[in-house]
Amino acid sequence: MTFYDNLSNRTAVVTGAASGMGAAIATLLAGSGVRVALLSRRADRLAELAAKITAAGGRALPVGVDVTADSAVESAAGRVHAEYGPVDLVVNGAGVMLPNPVLDGRADEWQRMIDTNLTGALRVIRAFVPDLVASAEAGRAADLVNISSIGAHVVFPDYAVYGATKAALTHLSAVLRAELGPRNVRVTNIEPGLTSTELGDHIDNAELRDQLGQMVAGLGSLSAEEIADLVGYVTSRAPHVNLRQIVVLPTTQA
Repeated sequence: MTFYDNLSNRTAVVTGAASGMGAAIATLLAGSGVRVALLSRRADRLAELAAKITAAGGRALPVGVDVTADSAVESAAGRVHAEYGPVDLVVNGAGVMLPNPVLDGRADEWQRMIDTNLTGALRVIRAFVPDLVASAEAGRAADLVNISSIGAHVVFPDYAVYGATKAALTHLSAVLRAELGPRNVRVTNIEPGLTSTELGDHIDNAELRDQLGQMVAGLGSLSAEEIADLVGYVTSRAPHVNLRQIVVLPTTQA
């Protein structure tokens, strides 16, 4: 894993940090000298990751939080600010992927994906973007990174609601870039293709779960660490350089 020396002494919040891309991003940032607040529902997994980061000489603060709840995000932000002060790097990595045909009418899954993938990201943005603006005003780097998906603009049958939430996040990123860019806050939207994470484990439709497994077996996949490397790269550029949109796929995925 590549580390980025010029990220040293920054302060980051990473959501979805208990596993997959979020955990890999947090590990890379901590290895680069960043103080990292680890946010996720699974507090036990966060404690394990924080212990590993600390043992490796990094700094990590585990904060259990459900991003689908306003009060939980507000409480988490209060704890981060109390322990670390203002942050200058925010990664919205929390997400769920629950595909099923729309005609199945799985409103429970729809709501969970909307609340996590879109509204959850907005709650985190509301809590921490004022810190980013203040950092930029003080002449320091300030980054908001949203982890979207290739599903934002490539059609996958039975993934309609998931794709819609990611399309909304991608468009939100573009509009935020227009709002925050003039204030020297960088906004980066990353759209990974097939990536080896736990997302597929949450699929309760056996046929679709097997279909995803066959796609990975046939086309290969990116690793969570490779997505983390992209986050490290874009946030370590000179402050006037904003890589605003990145689509990253396994070479064999069309």
